[in-house]
Amino acid sequence: MGSIPFVAQSAPTKPLNIDTLFQPGGLAGRGPETTEWSPDGAKLSFVQRDEKGEKGELWYVDAATGEKKVLVSAAKLASLDPDVNKVKNEREKERLTRYHVAAYLWAPDSKHLIFDSQGQLWLYDLGTETAVQFTSAGDPSGDPKFSPDGKHLAYVRKHNLYVNSVSGKKEKQLTKDTGDNLFNGDIDWVYAEELAVRSNYFWSPDSKDIAFLHMDETNVPTYPITDWMPTHPAVEQEKYPKVGDPNPVVKLGVVDADKGKVKWITLTGAEDFYIPRFGWVKDGVIWAEVLNRTEDKMDLYFVDTKSAKPRLVLTETLEGAWFDFEHTEIRFLKSTGQFLWPSWRDGNMHIYLYSFDKQNPMAADAKLERQLEKGDYAVLGIKGVDEASGTVFFEANKDDPRQTHIYSVQLDGSGLKALTTEEGFHLADFSDDAKHYTQMYFGPQASPVLSLCSVGGACNPVWKANDEIAEYGLRAAKYLEFKADDGTILYGRLLLPPEGAASGKVPLIINIYGGPAGQTVRKSLPDPFDEILSRKGFAIFSVDNRGTPGRDRKFQTAIRHEFGAVELKDQLTALDQLLAQYPQLDKD
Repeated sequence: MGSIPFVAQSAPTKPLNIDTLFQPGGLAGRGPETTEWSPDGAKLSFVQRDEKGEKGELWYVDAATGEKKVLVSAAKLASLDPDVNKVKNEREKERLTRYHVAAYLWAPDSKHLIFDSQGQLWLYDLGTETAVQFTSAGDPSGDPKFSPDGKHLAYVRKHNLYVNSVSGKKEKQLTKDTGDNLFNGDIDWVYAEELAVRSNYFWSPDSKDIAFLHMDETNVPTYPITDWMPTHPAVEQEKYPKVGDPNPVVKLGVVDADKGKVKWITLTGAEDFYIPRFGWVKDGVIWAEVLNRTEDKMDLYFVDTKSAKPRLVLTETLEGAWFDFEHTEIRFLKSTGQFLWPSWRDGNMHIYLYSFDKQNPMAADAKLERQLEKGDYAVLGIKGVDEASGTVFFEANKDDPRQTHIYSVQLDGSGLKALTTEEGFHLADFSDDAKHYTQMYFGPQASPVLSLCSVGGACNPVWKANDEIAEYGLRAAKYLEFKADDGTILYGRLLLPPEGAASGKVPLIINIYGGPAGQTVRKSLPDPFDEILSRKGFAIFSVDNRGTPGRDRKFQTAIRHEFGAVELKDQLTALDQLLAQYPQLDKD
C-alpha cells in the first residue's frame, strides 16, 4: 500500500485539551451510576448526579411504560449515597470504582432499599420515603444482602459475618475470628483482583443458612503500598503473594443464621487450591468450584450441607491454558436441574448445557446435554436466562473480535440470533426474569447511549451522552490488519495527524499494552488523548499481539510461560509492516 492522504477532521465546536479532558463529567457528561434492576423486574433504578457530583437523585424507569420518576430526592441521597470522589482515601476510592461496589441494594419486596453510606447501612422505605440507620458500629459494615424472604439482612464487619432482622434490633455476630488474617465471607486482594470475586457469602433459598468462604492469610507475605497523594504519604501493608508464595488457605463453611452454628466442609485433599465460585443448588445442597494452583484444572462439587459430604460431579482440564474468570461464570437455572458452563474446550469460548437430578443432586455426575452455540468467536459473558421461554442471552464478538454484541440462543441449541447490529460495543444488563435489559452502546462514530429494551420489542433511551465526537472533532482511527510470523492475523489501529498538523516525516507514538487482560484495538469511542497528540503532529499506533483477549484459545495462550517474548515479536513484526505501508511515518 502506498502513501495515503492525512485524515480529514470535522470542525469541532469545543476546545480539546487536558483541562477539558479531565473536567467534571469528562467529555461525555456524567452518566448514570449504580444501575440496578428491582427484583420484580418492574423498575430500573440509577443515580444521576450533576456534572460536579454535588447533587444527585435516585431515579427509576418503569420497564413497562417507560415512565421516569425520582425515587430518592437529592436532599436525602446526599447523606445516603455521597459522591465517591469525596472519599479521601485513594485506595478505598479505587476499590469502590474498580470493583463497582454498589451503593444501594433492593430488598426482595422491591419496596425497600439498603444504602451503604461509607460503611454505615441505612434502610430506606420507598412508601414512606424515610431512611432509618441500620448500623452504627465504629467499624464499617459492607456487602449487605437481604435473606430471600426479606426478613433479615447479613453483612460483613471486620472480616466477620453478621445478621440482623430488618427491624435493625437483633444484630447477631455469626463468626467470631479476630485479627487481620482470618476472613469469613470477606474478600482478600487475590480473590478480588485475580479471580474477579465480588462476594464470598450467600443465603440459602429458604433463608435459614449462609454458605461462606473462610480464608486464612497468615502465611501470605505482605507488600508495602504507598499512597503518594496526601502531603504526607502513607504506607499500607497488603497481603500480596508473588510467584511461588503461599496463597490464602481456604475452606467453605455453612452457618445457621439463627443459632450461629458453623459446619465446615472439606472439598479436596489438595494443599494449594482456590475456591473461586460457590452457591446454592437448592436448600441443603451447595455447589463449589475448586481450581488448582496452576489454574488449568477445575472441579465442580455438590455438597450435602447436612452431612458436609461432597461429591465431584464435573472436572474440566485445559491443557496448556488457564481458566479465565471474567468469562467463565457458571449459571444454575432456578426451575430445572440444569446449569450453563462456558468453556474453551473446542478452541473458542462457548456455552455448554449440563443437567443433573434436581431432586437428588448428589446421586450422579453432571451430564453434558449439548453445546448451545459454536463458531470462530468468543462468548464474553452470559447476561441473562429467560427460563419460561428457554432463552439464553449473552455477549459475544461474533464476526469481529473488535466489537461486542448481544445475542440469544435457545436451550435446545436452536435459534442463535443477534439482538444488536450497529458497529461498536453493546453491553447488556438483564432483569432477573430476562424480559427487559439495559443496553449501553457506543462506537467509533457513536457517543454513548443507555437504553432500556424489551426483549423482542423496542429500545428507549434513558440517557444520552454529550456528542463528544462532533463537539470535540474526535476522529476514528484507521483499523488495520497485520500478520504475525506464523500467519496469525493481528489487529491494529492508526490515527494520523489532521491535515496541516505535521510537515515532513510524521513522528510515531506506539501505545503498547500487550495483554493479557485487555485489548487496545477496539471499535470503541475515538481516544481523545490520541486526538490531542495527533493535532500536535504525531501519529498514534497500537496493535494487539498474541496474548490479548477476545480471540481464540490458541491466540490467548501463546504467551503461557513465555511472557514478553511473543508479545515483543508481534509488536515489532506489525511495526515493520506498518512502516512499509505508510512511508510518511518517521521510522527513525
